Amino acid sequence: MGILLFYLPLIWLSSSSPSHALQQSFVECFSSYSSPQSIPISKVVFTNESASFSSLLHQSIRNLRFLNTSSKPLFLVTPFHESHVQAAVVCAKKKGLQLRVRSGGHDYEGLSYLSSQSQFIVLDLTNLRSIDVDIETETASVETGATLGEFYYRIAEKSLIHGFPAGSCPTVGVGGHISGGGFGTLFRKHGLAADKVIDAKIVDFNGRIMDRNTMGEELFWAIRGGGGASFGVILSWKLKLVSLPPKLTIFHVQKTPKQGAMQLFQKWQRIAYKLDEDLFLHVTIGVQEQTISLSFVALFLGPIEKLIPLMNTQFPELGLQRENYTEMNWIQSILFFAGFPIQTPPQILLKKPLSNAFFKAKSDFVTYPIPQNGLEGLWNKVLEEEGSYLILTPYGGKMSQISELETPFPHRKGNIFGIQYMVSWENGSESYKHLSWIREVYAYMEPYVSKDPRGAYLNYRDLDLGRNYGRNVRYEEAKVWGLKYYKSNFERLVRVKTKVDPSNFFWNEQSIPTSLYRS
Repeated sequence: MGILLFYLPLIWLSSSSPSHALQQSFVECFSSYSSPQSIPISKVVFTNESASFSSLLHQSIRNLRFLNTSSKPLFLVTPFHESHVQAAVVCAKKKGLQLRVRSGGHDYEGLSYLSSQSQFIVLDLTNLRSIDVDIETETASVETGATLGEFYYRIAEKSLIHGFPAGSCPTVGVGGHISGGGFGTLFRKHGLAADKVIDAKIVDFNGRIMDRNTMGEELFWAIRGGGGASFGVILSWKLKLVSLPPKLTIFHVQKTPKQGAMQLFQKWQRIAYKLDEDLFLHVTIGVQEQTISLSFVALFLGPIEKLIPLMNTQFPELGLQRENYTEMNWIQSILFFAGFPIQTPPQILLKKPLSNAFFKAKSDFVTYPIPQNGLEGLWNKVLEEEGSYLILTPYGGKMSQISELETPFPHRKGNIFGIQYMVSWENGSESYKHLSWIREVYAYMEPYVSKDPRGAYLNYRDLDLGRNYGRNVRYEEAKVWGLKYYKSNFERLVRVKTKVDPSNFFWNEQSIPTSLYRS
């Protein structure tokens, strides 16, 4: 895998303490396994005593709950080349260090940069972010350190009538997003981000780089919704772009209970999943001026003239007027759903602002309309917490046409909408209060959501569902949360894991277990 060509500063070799001995040993191993590069190792491997360690560790932490935790890695490895990733995997394994892989930092529970183990390192792929968009073949190759915003921007540079069906938040890393499924405003028409994966490159626990051909179809299936971090380090994705009309239409209207919000929501949950697959109409529920406020927000893949008669026929109760509709192109719709004015220069999608909030999220899937008494109780609970909001996402369309066995993401046909519960706050001393609130809401909703199992979305990671406490986790323990994320696909994921990573090197608190530890 290469020869030692890195320059090793004396500071790496000067101490005889156990931690410094481990640092020295890891650096020597890393250097010997990395292909010849002109980049000094001091630009790739950072110990927790390096001057820039804290800034690098914190740069993509989006949740302040995990900013000042005592869980700190021994090293940060920031690869510039595939061989750096290979070396990090091989040397972490040789030195008995746990490896955490971070591609974007939007991990809701911080598992990509925290660990319950004392000796671990973080492999931060922030420097592996190249994007190659080929409009002629309608494909793109994207390294996993890139963000969705960067990807969308590069597509729009080449074409305003092409896009990709992934999430609305531009600062999410493509690596974790796609490997967890990845849904967004286009998914009723085009399916999930994971449904559009053509190929992938991954580093396995032996440091080998594999593509779809060499990894085999079972592992290729597993990383498209089963979470890549359980199986290896995903280096890049090859993705199929989708064609879009030159004109798209949005509307956004807010309603309060005095304006008939309850009746409108009752209608929404009965019809939203049945609407034309070109129409994505979701609802957000929050608190404004001490009252419940519902926002009905839509994206239609077509011009105003086609959407107006559709809404007048299917949902006249919203009372939309022509001035409620706005036409735009696809990249402007990305800006809109990211919270920017549509005339904002798209370059803003390239920025990665730091978070200034603590938050906690949970998820559910709904298979039957929630009765009025259930909704009233939910709204009363939302009123208790001004920092809370719910995002309700309609299913149906393409999502009902793809088998739940096609990828590990199983939440397709039979769901009428999904829910993301979110609460955020600014004062860390109030965390217990807000965490208690969202757990109470989640418990309250149990009678009204999916059952046997109660579903959850992997990309809205929730350690309340259960966790692994070590590499030797038993299958029955992991099954508690595994069935919620994957339903019957969990068993297949365990089989793949057992085959490709039998020693469970790629382990975290909610990683897929091997079958070796069944009781």
